[in-house]
Amino acid sequence: MTGKAEIDTQNIPAHVAVIMDGNGRWAKQRGGLRVFGHQSAITAVRETVEEAAELGVRFLTLYAFSTENWNRPALEVMALMQLLVHTIRKETATLLKNSIRLEAIGDLATLPKSCQRELAEAMELTKHGTRMTLVLALSYSGRWDLTQAAKRMADDVATGRLQPSQVTEATVASYLVTAKMPDPELLIRTSGEQRISNFLLWQLAYTELYITDLLWPDFRKQHFQEAIRAYQRRERRFGKTSEQITVS
Repeated sequence: MTGKAEIDTQNIPAHVAVIMDGNGRWAKQRGGLRVFGHQSAITAVRETVEEAAELGVRFLTLYAFSTENWNRPALEVMALMQLLVHTIRKETATLLKNSIRLEAIGDLATLPKSCQRELAEAMELTKHGTRMTLVLALSYSGRWDLTQAAKRMADDVATGRLQPSQVTEATVASYLVTAKMPDPELLIRTSGEQRISNFLLWQLAYTELYITDLLWPDFRKQHFQEAIRAYQRRERRFGKTSEQITVS
């Protein structure tokens, strides 16, 4: 595996999204409960955040808990929520030290009150961070995002604040919870699963996909670097031909 020197620092994706998959399988392989995998994944999160900031990524979005995850066993969900509170509390000082702003997207009102409080406090404390924005997708799904956007647009049409003729792709994007950030240029998914699992459905339209068989708890800085190198080896055409890209 080559090192960081092989990375073109002038071609770093502004926004990287990550589906952190494989915690349960990782724990099962070691004879532990699923929550053991979630606990062991904290190092992977820390190293990914640090490396993304070091390389110059502006936005890093981590799919931490989907709306479908509420259907998991109650004990696992409770353990996940407790782990989330503990981790946010523990890592806020590091985010501050590294000038990383914390944000969260999703149906946050469905989270336990303790999680909502920890999130709100951490986001307030880190709001002046300028190096990178770390976005936690919590109780999030792409279909939920599109549905809430449609409802808000319908309300604005009903009250006259928005005319149907004014609706464009940019209008739709402005109603999504990601309105203040660029669409991801790179999506990393661990554990080898080849699907996007209801994540950022609108936003991933032209995102490069990088899938690794590595289970999330084993993901480290060098693996993030390899994902960036893979991204840089690709040609982003957005529907154009290679010749058009070369000319432009």
